[in-house]
Parts: sequence; structure tokens; C-alpha cells
Amino acid sequence: MIVETREETMRLRFTRAKERARYYERYVPFALAVLFVPAGALLFGSMPVLGSIMVVLGLAGTLTGLHDLTQTQHALMRNYPLSSRMRYLLEHFRPEIRQYFVENDHDETPFSREQRAVVYRRAKGIEGVRPFGTLLNVYSDGYEWLNHSLATTHLPDSDFRITIGGPDCTQPYKSSVVNISGMSYGALSPNAIEALNKAAKSGGFAHTTGEGSISRYHRMGGDLVWQIGSGYFGCRNDDGSFSAERFADNAAGDAVKMIEIKLSQGAKPGHGGILPGPKVTEAIAEARGVKEGVACVSPSSHSAFSTPRELCDFIKRLRELSNGKPVGIKMCVGHPWEWFAMAKAFHATGTAPDFIVVDGGEGGTGAAPVEFADHKGAPLRDGLMLVHNTLVGLGLRDQIKLIASAKIITAFDICRISALGADGVNMARGFMFAIGCIQAQACHTGKCPTGITTQDADRYRALVVPDKAVRAARFHEATMFALKEACESSGLDHPDAFTPHHLMIRTSPREVRSAASLYDWLAPGELLTEKVSHPAFRKYWDHARPDSFALTA
Repeated sequence: MIVETREETMRLRFTRAKERARYYERYVPFALAVLFVPAGALLFGSMPVLGSIMVVLGLAGTLTGLHDLTQTQHALMRNYPLSSRMRYLLEHFRPEIRQYFVENDHDETPFSREQRAVVYRRAKGIEGVRPFGTLLNVYSDGYEWLNHSLATTHLPDSDFRITIGGPDCTQPYKSSVVNISGMSYGALSPNAIEALNKAAKSGGFAHTTGEGSISRYHRMGGDLVWQIGSGYFGCRNDDGSFSAERFADNAAGDAVKMIEIKLSQGAKPGHGGILPGPKVTEAIAEARGVKEGVACVSPSSHSAFSTPRELCDFIKRLRELSNGKPVGIKMCVGHPWEWFAMAKAFHATGTAPDFIVVDGGEGGTGAAPVEFADHKGAPLRDGLMLVHNTLVGLGLRDQIKLIASAKIITAFDICRISALGADGVNMARGFMFAIGCIQAQACHTGKCPTGITTQDADRYRALVVPDKAVRAARFHEATMFALKEACESSGLDHPDAFTPHHLMIRTSPREVRSAASLYDWLAPGELLTEKVSHPAFRKYWDHARPDSFALTA
């Protein structure tokens, strides 16, 4: 019994000693910093350099530790003076540590190392072949491939074009199937905009302006798709409403080939925005038609129309004001009945957009609240197939071109999305990688390390426009060549010849299905009959009206 008591006493003492040690070890870095000061002073006589360094480090550590002990914002710092700062340091560099040392080559966060490497190699003109076979698990669920043909084609060049412009257009545009997606000046630096526009000029493809309108940096000779958002920048009255006169002046420019009405974007659909006054520089104010130094607002919805029929009227009006240039819309699919209402209005009025850009909820270059970035808007494939099916079912598909936009990088991405209904694609982040983006994900901070998404002149001066313009054009050229080879190997003459039958998708280790059998597809004109087989249409189609975005009973 006495032995047990002694053992318990010793155990208790040992436990208390460990607790005291743990208590004091929190202050070891701070104590060492304090001791460095007298130790350095003692060494100063014999070793002045080392002594000076120790005194300086000791004083810095002591003052920092005292600050940590007395501040009231961070409990961790008060309990762990100095040592807690290592946590914050590692946390600060965690994305870079993960990206460069931890993540797999195929982890998509949001773009994998392999996806980025493809762009970098093509932009720099480096050979992109891979030895020893694929690195992907071809038997995992979701693995996709394109069927090849034994009767391959041999195409003379890779300059694939689509003609955009319906019967009401007098100035149709013969567009490349791969173009630059909308990124505004203000979101991107002047040097980045210049480089992209010069690349568009030399490569013969189009550059979408973003809703920030046409800036002086967009006027480098490249073809422009002028994007008009809810703020009507570049074509607004002083109260923020649409100005027909200012629109006509801007749309008359030879560089403007098409007009794109932005209804929503994948990064933050249904969310407006505000550019604070201090960020509204003279050049931004000039492009947007606002006052320098005054905050400008992008409302969450348009004021020029409020119903599907009014949208059709707006499309018709812009087409007339631009002297017959193609007018389209950009949207991320949300409520399906709202899209059905628009489609019914297109059919009922006989006025339809010349093209529709379907943006995916995968997001883009725009900074967004995490809830919007992660959980708002239909992903690209689902949204595109709904839009494609609707137009097919109404007999409008041949009249309207569909452009896909969201996480498209390689020729396979283009072929896959073409098989699901797209006529062409827009890329934003792919072209950002081409001009040097390293996916630091600091776009919204103004501290972009490569000078692409910042207005800090000291940072964007590092982006050398002539060099980056060549790289962006080279990336486009190499992607188009890869697209040509993909078409040839499948026995096709153009990317728009890909169908759901070409795309194979593994659904389990023992089952593979084509996109044609895996998804539901409407027959031409099916929505004009009383028998509709597609489940989404059976549920909502009859409750959509061309004169309202609301779901009717």
C-alpha cells in the first residue's frame, strides 16, 4: 500500500514537472532572444561582428516578443510569443508550399500543374510530347477519351473559323474557334491588356473586353468583342442608364467586331460589384465613362430590360445601333425556367442573339465570395447542354452559335465541349498562363507577382509587352495545331463535327458509355410538339413565359 502511494506521488510530481516544462517551453524562443542581448554584448570585445549580430537579433526578438505578450488581437501570440509567428509564416506560404512541393501533377486547385505546364510549353514554343504513356488512371470513374478513326483526314491548316451573324446581321464576323474571354482593364494591368490585344492581332483571333469597356490599351489593332454589363460602361448616361448615342459611337469603331451583353458570369452569377473610388484612375474613368476617383457600381441586374421580350428588343436595338454587327449574350445558367423564358421569347419575337456565351460555374478570373465561387451557377457542361438542347428543340440551333467558357485549356477540352454542343470556346485563364500567370491566386489583392492582375506600376512593368504578346499568340497557334491533329485523328474536317458519339466516358470499372447514351438529347423541333422526353423540360418548360422571368403556375 505504501509502495503504491509513493508511486502515485512520484507520478504526480512527474506530471506536474511535465506541465511546468510545457508552460515554460512556450517562452523559450522569447527567453533566448532576451539572452542574446547580454551574450552578444559579452562577445563584442573579442568578436565584434558576431556580437553585433546577436545584439541586433536579440533586441528585435525581445521587442517582438514583448509586443506579442501585450497585444490583445491574437490569443495564440499572447500564449506563444515569437514561436507563434512561425505558424503564421508557414500559413502565409502554405499555397506555394503545396503547389511546388506537395500537390500531385494532376490535382486541380483550380488548375493542375500539368494543365499549366501545357500552356507554358506551348507559349514558349517548347516541344510538348510525353514519353512512357499517360499518367492518368484510365480505369477510374469519369475518365474520358475521344474515339479515333481508321479513315483519318489531312487538313491543309489549323485556322478553324465559324461565321457568327444571323439573318439580321449585315456585318457577320468570321471568328476563330478559340478566342480570349472577357477580362476588363482594371482587373488586368495595362501591360497585360496590351499584350493580349497584340497577340489577338498577330494571331487573327478575338479579344473580349470584359465589362470594363474598351480602354486605350485594347486599341492595339486586335479584333474586339465589346462586352456590355449591367453598368453599361462605355455607353452610359451620368445616372448609370444605357446611352444609345454613346453606344453607337463606340460600336462604330472598326476594331469592334461583335457586341456581347453580359447577363451573368460563372465566377459570381447574380452578384454585382463596385470599384472603389481610389481605384478609378484616369484611364479607367476614360474607358468606363465615369468620373475619376468616384466609385462606380455594376448592379446585379440590367436596367435596360426586365423581361425576356424586352431583352429581345434590346438585342435588336444594339444590332441596329451598331449597323448590323453580331450581338450576343453571355450567361451562366441559373434557374432553368428563366432560360426557357428567354428561348421562348427568341422564338416568339423572331429576334434572337447571334451567339450565346455559356459560362460555367467553375468560375473565372473575377474575385468572388467563396459561396458564389463554390456553389453558384450551373457547371459548364450542364449549362451548355441545357442551352444546346433548348435551341435544338425550338429549331433555332443553326441560327445561334454557342461559345463555351470555363476551365478550357487543351485541344481535348475544346473537342470534348464541342461534342457536347459548343461551336467555339473562350479562354481567360489559359491566356493568363500564357503571359506568365503562376496561379498565385492573389488577383484581388493588387499584389500579383507577375504584374498581370495589378494596377501597381512597379509590379506590371515586369510584364514586357512584346515578349508576352508573342507568347500568347504562340499558345493560340499551338493549341489550334493540336486541335487540327485531334480532328484529323477522328476523321473530321472541323471541331464542330464532333458529336456526343465521339466522346466516351467511364462510369464504372466495368462500364463505358458515350455521351450520346449517357445524357438526354432533344430531337430537332421537339419542343414545338406536345411530347417532350427530357426530364428538365417536362418539369419547367410549360411554366416559362416569354413575357416574364418568373416561374408561372
